[in-house]
Amino acid sequence: MNPAWALLRLASPQLPIGGYSYSQGLEMAVEQARVKDPDSARRWIADQLLLNLARFEAPLLLAHCQAAAAENWSELKQLSAEHRASRETRELYQESRQMGYSLQQLLCGLPELDAAARECLAQHPEPHLALGWALAARAWQIAPQDALAAWLWSWLENQLAVLMKTLPLGQQAAQRLTSELLPLLQQAQQAATAHDPQSIGSAAFGLSLACMAHERQYSRLFRS
Repeated sequence: MNPAWALLRLASPQLPIGGYSYSQGLEMAVEQARVKDPDSARRWIADQLLLNLARFEAPLLLAHCQAAAAENWSELKQLSAEHRASRETRELYQESRQMGYSLQQLLCGLPELDAAARECLAQHPEPHLALGWALAARAWQIAPQDALAAWLWSWLENQLAVLMKTLPLGQQAAQRLTSELLPLLQQAQQAATAHDPQSIGSAAFGLSLACMAHERQYSRLFRS
């Protein structure tokens, strides 16, 4: 079977885990006019990619995928606890929890998930996104690096979808942004891979403040 099918399946917005429901603070950034046009949108997304995802979220997700592929269940349990504890706001916590739960429900109903992975899921009544993503990659035999690439792509695609719904940004403009941001996506993946797992970390204060404000935004399209 062509391995691209599994990779496309994991990265697809049709994966029923609800990622399209969240903006990760971007809707609030638009409301506050921090993001108001393609240039400011590019800066916001580039900063999230290189100053947050590449330094913390991406290497942590990659470690999950590597542990699941190696059947290192004790390490995976520890990584899952660290991921859960690292959610800085109520909104980010609920997003990760809801998407992880949806992935758990999906995987438990599929024949590809092996017994060891099922047992791992059973030990996590509230799995978060990184754990579910790692086990999905294992179930569909996707290499950890490819699973990381799929996650980064789905994150970028979702951010662009948020912009198209909240800004006067059409599909052609979104595609131009994609072309400009793809090199940064590659840079983020390479930086995440090179990071020492013992020294990962980030302090994305702007993102945290935007997410906290979004929880109380009067009118919004995306969940909080």
